[in-house]
Amino acid sequence: MYAVIKTGGKQYRVSEGDRLRVEKLEGAIGDFVNFPEVLMLGGETVSIGLPLVSGAKVSAQIVSQGQGKKIIVFKMRRRKRYRRKNGHRQPFTELKITAVSA
Repeated sequence: MYAVIKTGGKQYRVSEGDRLRVEKLEGAIGDFVNFPEVLMLGGETVSIGLPLVSGAKVSAQIVSQGQGKKIIVFKMRRRKRYRRKNGHRQPFTELKITAVSA
């Protein structure tokens, strides 16, 4: 059985045992998180929510908290002596999906 959940403004297709990185969530390593916003349940029968599937829930455990690789943001206007260089590391939470229930 798989589900499509919504968190951090994005949608993810998950099934039990999957590991995925999502936008940073509050919590310590080892804590459990529930996702009540289930958009679709799949398997032998498919349930599509309008907009959410009622009674469906996905549980996950926080495996790690961290920051992604650094990206460089560089702005330049030619012939205007304008240059700006900036770096950014996006925080993330790594999850392990423990249960998908209808």
